[in-house]
Amino acid sequence: MVSQALVPAAIGAGVDALTRHDRGGLLWAGAAVLGLGASTAVSGIMRHRFAVSNFLSAGFRTVQVTARQATRLGAALQKRVATGEVVSIGTTDFDQIGYSLDVTARGSGSVVAIIVVAVLLLRVSVPLGLVVVVGVPILVLVVGLLLRPLHERRRHQRQLSGELTGRAGDIVAGLRVLRGVGGEGEFSRRYKVESQRVRFAGVRVGKVEATLEAAQILLPGVFIALVTWLGARFAVSGRISPGELVAFYAYAAFLIGPLRTLTEFAQKLTRGLVAAGRVVAVLRIEPDFQQHAASVPADDGDLDDPDSGLMVRQHRLTAIAAVRPEDAVAIAERIALLDPASKARLHGVPLRDLALDEVRRRILLSDNEATLFRGVLRDEVGDGRTLADAAATDIVEALPGGLDAEIAERGRDFSGGQQQRLRLARALAIDPPILVLVEPTSAVDAHTEARIAERLPGARAGRTTVVCTTSPLLLDRADTVAFVGADGRVAATGPHRELLDTCPAYAAAVTRGED
Repeated sequence: MVSQALVPAAIGAGVDALTRHDRGGLLWAGAAVLGLGASTAVSGIMRHRFAVSNFLSAGFRTVQVTARQATRLGAALQKRVATGEVVSIGTTDFDQIGYSLDVTARGSGSVVAIIVVAVLLLRVSVPLGLVVVVGVPILVLVVGLLLRPLHERRRHQRQLSGELTGRAGDIVAGLRVLRGVGGEGEFSRRYKVESQRVRFAGVRVGKVEATLEAAQILLPGVFIALVTWLGARFAVSGRISPGELVAFYAYAAFLIGPLRTLTEFAQKLTRGLVAAGRVVAVLRIEPDFQQHAASVPADDGDLDDPDSGLMVRQHRLTAIAAVRPEDAVAIAERIALLDPASKARLHGVPLRDLALDEVRRRILLSDNEATLFRGVLRDEVGDGRTLADAAATDIVEALPGGLDAEIAERGRDFSGGQQQRLRLARALAIDPPILVLVEPTSAVDAHTEARIAERLPGARAGRTTVVCTTSPLLLDRADTVAFVGADGRVAATGPHRELLDTCPAYAAAVTRGED
């Protein structure tokens, strides 16, 4: 930009050399224009290269830090942030933050160029120089008046867009269920309403942006006309030379670029600030659990939950049968340290006092909300040795590529029962020291459930397993059954058949009878 700003001075010097018939001065002026042109070409190429690098670095680093934060938050992310917000960071915000960094090189260059032009003009004519020195801040101030409403409207549009993205994700994920209950029409209507809200918000943003774009043309144009008119009057009166008049006009024409770039910089910076605000909101979220480093013996040990009175013995298969299924889920989340208020203990040491990585390594909770990730099936279930234990061998045999087959996002190509069996096979393949299963057979038929119940104890031999279920087939295979009453606490423990004979409430809950 400095090279471009000096070109009018060189051209003006050449014109004055022509009027004086100064061949040497003309050659020097021509050499200066040539050198400045070469400098502009080289520096322009490098500026563009760095601008693109800044754009890509800013965008991808934004995605990286967001992904790291999502991993750090774990289960807390879904409770605090809508899915659409995270998706929008990787799509819309990626570009806006990148563009705000991309334009900084040109923006800073424009500021320097305007300062250089103002100094050159002041050296030739103080009045003309003052016009630039005073006029440019006024133009920037006028543009700044449009930025505040643009910022507010863009932030509102960004919020609505994130909500709409989340709605679209929910519809896609639950399309099969929606069609089953005939609800796709209602969700389609809601999506149309929300998409119109986004469109109206976009139109409001567009009105301000249109005004800003018009100001980019009108204001610099008026400014250039003023500078050219004043320069012409000064030339006619003899206060400046013809070459200086040409230079003044060239300066005025050149200033269109820096002024428009400053407006563009302000506009893209506004978009970037809105996008960055959404990213920072995600990065500010703290995880439910802080890292601690209490020591715990190397072996698994017993696991207990004081809130419910549950005791899970080491290397045994314990079943939790609850009058209310949500109580069993709550217990499972506490003993797996997914509940921030958990008081569960391992070896007598509170789980909250242990390093979170250590807890996650030792305890795995697998429920029916666990996601099957898109990709090769082998990456989900390993070498397939646990498929038989989960009664899922037939699923893989039916796939064209077997374990090397590609599975769709969330495993939507599989039925509910197939997804459940594959989730169980994955959990068994991980082989954690303590495995907590929540209703692992609720979506399979009785024959398949019987095979899973028969093979599960052998698959988990020597490991600690907790199963939340009211299935008699699974309960009958458990070493111990903990019956949770309506108050959320363990009311009775013992083998399944013994509880059927001694605890009427348990029998009623398991056999679906009435007490």
